[in-house]
Amino acid sequence: MGGPAQDHDWISAFLDACAAEQGAARNTQLAYGRDLKDVAAWLAGKGSAFERATREDVEAYLVSCDADGLSQATRARRLSAIRQIYRFAFEEGWRADNPAIEIRGPGRPRRLPGTLAEEEVDSLLDAARATGRTETDRLRNACLMELLYATGMRVSELVSLPVSSARGDPRMLLVVGKGGKERMVPLSPPARDALTEWLIARDAMFEAKRASVAASAPLPPEARFLFPSRGKSGHLTRHGFYLLIKDFAVAAGVPPDRVTPHTLRHAFATHLLANGADLRSIQTLLGHADVATTEIYTHVLDARLSELVLTRHPLADKTED
Repeated sequence: MGGPAQDHDWISAFLDACAAEQGAARNTQLAYGRDLKDVAAWLAGKGSAFERATREDVEAYLVSCDADGLSQATRARRLSAIRQIYRFAFEEGWRADNPAIEIRGPGRPRRLPGTLAEEEVDSLLDAARATGRTETDRLRNACLMELLYATGMRVSELVSLPVSSARGDPRMLLVVGKGGKERMVPLSPPARDALTEWLIARDAMFEAKRASVAASAPLPPEARFLFPSRGKSGHLTRHGFYLLIKDFAVAAGVPPDRVTPHTLRHAFATHLLANGADLRSIQTLLGHADVATTEIYTHVLDARLSELVLTRHPLADKTED
């Protein structure tokens, strides 16, 4: 049995399978789709397609990516997408081989994640409490930052939290992570206080909206989210929070290019490790499938300790006689 005649049908079927069988997150599906559309366009330019592409075609595509200046990480990701769509095609009986299976990837450069000192995080939290046009905005901003630093959530997990998960002054939050996997994360006292204050302001905002319309009118779709927005998603977007956190960085006097939502996730893990938490616990809190992913923070801590010795030791600035 042959596969679909059009490459876009291959991609569509592959993405549907990723969602149904692997529980792939929407962002993961979008990334696969972008990469595979680029591959399909390149193959079409060479008069080929997924159904007929050879190992030499795949290798030539990767060479062209290198010539275009794409990073090692991007090339490795695209090769991974090619391997996976051909593995899917093999399982479906669309191809009798996987032309990418024996191709060695460019690998990924091992880079330590950027993080922040505890004093810098404190400054960012203070800035969030003071940034915003209205008191409601400031309470929301404080809650966003306190929850992010207290839990180490991914930004997509944070902005899409349902308000139901925050009711009743919870000590723990149920978070839905990659692939729909659930985990519980504890809340620190400052995070709980910020959450309580934001819920009061948020509920008052929706009560005011309801008072301006018929009492029987249903609440808008965004009312089900902890951080609502009138946009298509119904909640604050990742990009929206990215822009907010840059404002907090400016107000805090921390270089904005060092501050992203993911930097706060790294800071959460690194600070826990520095204060005696074990890797398995941090792995659970972060939602990592493999503890090897979490081990990168031991290298971050080692690098930071080395920097402290080289820059803060009383003899660090003295040269040999």
